[in-house]
Amino acid sequence: QVELVESGGGLVQAGGSLRLSCAASGRTISRYSMGWFRQAPGKERESVAAISSGGGRTSYEDSVKGRFTISRDNEKNTVYLQMNSLKPEDTAVYYCAASWFQLPTSVGSYPYWGQGTQVTVSS
Repeated sequence: QVELVESGGGLVQAGGSLRLSCAASGRTISRYSMGWFRQAPGKERESVAAISSGGGRTSYEDSVKGRFTISRDNEKNTVYLQMNSLKPEDTAVYYCAASWFQLPTSVGSYPYWGQGTQVTVSS
């Protein structure tokens, strides 16, 4: 069982930056792909970024390419999402998740989820 706890969310003005962290416990995440998802009110949960177990491969949703960076520190059992040039449309609850598949982007491919952290971007 992998337990995930996100942190780092908050209120930021458009153009600003935030760094989300996802701390894992219960099991090492070094064998898991990790993903960040977000869900805005009234919308489906969507993939934002994913990183392979070793960190050598990443994938991003088109709207965040060039602005967001996913990274991981397997020694610290932690995954990060650096978010720059934030836009109001980035406002959502952000979730991290763990999967034994490589770089999945579908919600159903992730059995382990955190509770989410709110990111609000004001215009």
